[in-house]
Amino acid sequence: MRLHIFAALLATAAFLSACTGQSAEEEIYDHLEKAVTLEDTFREQQQPMVELETKEQQLYEEIINLNMDQIDEIKEKSQQAAKIVEERKEKLDLEKESIDAAKEEFDKIESPVNDLDEEKEEAKVKAEELVETMDARYEAYQNLYTAYDEALTLDKELYDMMQDEELTEEQLQDQIDQVNQKYNEVMEHNESFNKHTESYNQLKKELYEAMDLDVSYQEQDESSASEDKKEE
Repeated sequence: MRLHIFAALLATAAFLSACTGQSAEEEIYDHLEKAVTLEDTFREQQQPMVELETKEQQLYEEIINLNMDQIDEIKEKSQQAAKIVEERKEKLDLEKESIDAAKEEFDKIESPVNDLDEEKEEAKVKAEELVETMDARYEAYQNLYTAYDEALTLDKELYDMMQDEELTEEQLQDQIDQVNQKYNEVMEHNESFNKHTESYNQLKKELYEAMDLDVSYQEQDESSASEDKKEE
C-alpha cells in the first residue's frame, strides 16, 4: 500500500492590533505563531514525500510485472526503490524535528497564560483546552511517525528480499501483507493527527477572540489522503 498523505496544517494568524506593550495576550500569540513557523519544514516535506511515494510505487509495479528470468532488472529496480525508501526516511525525520521544535515553542505559553488578568477567565479556559488538544495532536504525530518509520523498514526489507533469487512466492506475499497492514496503521494515525489539528485551529481562533486580539487568518488547503494497495 502506498499512502499519499496530506497532513492537516496549523492555521496562520496575522496580528493586526491589540493593547499597547507586550501583554500576556501578545506573548501567547507570539509563541503560538512561532510554533506555526517552526512547522514550515514539516509543511515543506509534504509534496516531496508524495512524489517519492509515487515514484517508488511505479518501480514496485514494474518489478512485480517482471519474471525471474529478468532477475538482473529486478535487482536494479529493487535497489532504486530501496534508495527512495531511504530518501523518504530522511524527509520523515525532518518532519519530526520540525514538529518537535514547534511543540517545544508551544509549551512556552504556560507562563503568559498564568499571567492573564482575572477578567480573562474565558481565555484561560480556552488556553487549557488548547494545551490538551496540542498534547493529543503531538501524541498522534508520535504514533504516526513510529508507524511510518516501521513501514519504511518493512519496505526496505521487501526490496532486499526481491533481490534474492531463492525468494518464494509465499515469502513475498507474507512481506507484502505486513507492509499493507502497517500502512493501514499509518492511515489511522494520520486521520487522528488531522482531527486534532483541525480542533486545534478552531480552538486557537476562539482563544484569540477571548483575548480580544484582532487577527486575520490565511486559508489552508484541506487535508486529504488516498491509498493504493500493493497487489502481487
